[in-house]
Amino acid sequence: MIQIGIRSPVPLSVYEWTRGKGVTILAAETVHGMTMEAVAQRARKVVGAGPAYLSFDIDALDPAFAPGTGTPEAGGLFTWQARAILCRLKGISFAGMDVVEVSPPYDVAEITALAAATVVFDYLACLAPHAFAP
Repeated sequence: MIQIGIRSPVPLSVYEWTRGKGVTILAAETVHGMTMEAVAQRARKVVGAGPAYLSFDIDALDPAFAPGTGTPEAGGLFTWQARAILCRLKGISFAGMDVVEVSPPYDVAEITALAAATVVFDYLACLAPHAFAP
């Protein structure tokens, strides 16, 4: 399991427990300092060749790009970063995906819904055999 874009403060014991269970964590600040290719390569290394499930929590995005969530945290990923990572995951044996934490009552001008729909579109493009991949 890999978590990309984490930035919520948690007790050190929770962080250590999670890491102790084998979860790879790439904090948003770390991702901001990496190329999206490097992030995707790290995800590929963690996931391996087996089937994978993608759960995209919309609050991984910065609230400037996805305000319609119940737990907005400043410093999140830019939409272009999430899309660039996702399109570089083509070829992973995805078994399914979901997008969680979209909250329409908080969604300004429906930009969160647009971001979520775009993530789903990009995921589907990853599954297409002849889709463009950088």
